[in-house]
This record gives sequence, C-alpha cells and structure tokens, in this order.
Amino acid sequence: MKEETRRAIVFIATAKITGHDPTSVYSFHARGYAHFTGNSESAYDHKLHAHITGSGTSYYHHGNRAHIDLTVQGNKFSGYDYDSRSHFEGTVSGSSVQFYDFGEASHFNYSI
Repeated sequence: MKEETRRAIVFIATAKITGHDPTSVYSFHARGYAHFTGNSESAYDHKLHAHITGSGTSYYHHGNRAHIDLTVQGNKFSGYDYDSRSHFEGTVSGSSVQFYDFGEASHFNYSI
C-alpha cells in the first residue's frame, strides 16, 4: 500500500475514533509530517494535494483514484484498499497509531 494511502486512512480513522480532526500525521517510516484539513468525511492531504471523501465505511482517495473500505470499532480500525488490493488494520491509542498493512506484511507507526 502506498504511504499516502496509509496516512489518509490514519487521518480518517483517528478523526472517527477520537471525534477530533487532526491537523497532521507523522509517519515514522517516511520520517515526516503530512498536513491535513477537513474531517472524517472530507479531508485534504496538503502534501499530496489530494482529497479523500466518503462516509460510513466507503471512501474515495482522489489522488490514487481508488476506493477504500474502512470500518471502525472502538479504538480499532480495519478495511481494504482497492488500489493495492490489500487489507489493513490498526489501533489508535492517544496520539499514537499502529497500522498493519497485510499487503506489505509489515507494521507502520504514526503520530497525530
């Protein structure tokens, strides 16, 4: 899965779980911040210059031109990225987000 897809999922999942809209997502893997505006239904990734829109469990990443399924339960999230054709899951704990990308078979850590 692309880094920009993971960070968009982190932004939306965190907004849904916490009820607060983060202004940036820090990727420990990419070693950098990406600034966002918006909320869990309409977000804009300023680093990629792309919108992510949707509601419920269905989203569309305009930068990748691909759909994303995203389900939130408690502080956990999971779903499917149609661009990479891979599943993902993660946990939000305070300002930390742990993301597991099944396509990469690897964990990724983020901070919001």
